[in-house]
Amino acid sequence: MPLYQGLNYGGSEWTPQFIKDIDQETCIGCGRCVKVCSQGTLGFGNLNDDEDADRMQSKIDNKNNCIGCMACGKTCVKKAIRFEAKVIKY
Repeated sequence: MPLYQGLNYGGSEWTPQFIKDIDQETCIGCGRCVKVCSQGTLGFGNLNDDEDADRMQSKIDNKNNCIGCMACGKTCVKKAIRFEAKVIKY
């Protein structure tokens, strides 16, 4: 199946990787990913567990805003963000 493809500044092909999910077990809630996302894709939220009610973690607020730059994943020290390429549908 064909994937979305683009070109970088140097002319090489590049396949954007869009946000798939955030591993809440791994995320430490540092907020680096939220700060670096220029598209408003990520935000903060509380965990649902009663014992961790005070703990904030990153969450996906608007997945459709993701442009596939992977800046959030590059800043994540715990590598908690997973990505996937998008298949072109005709």
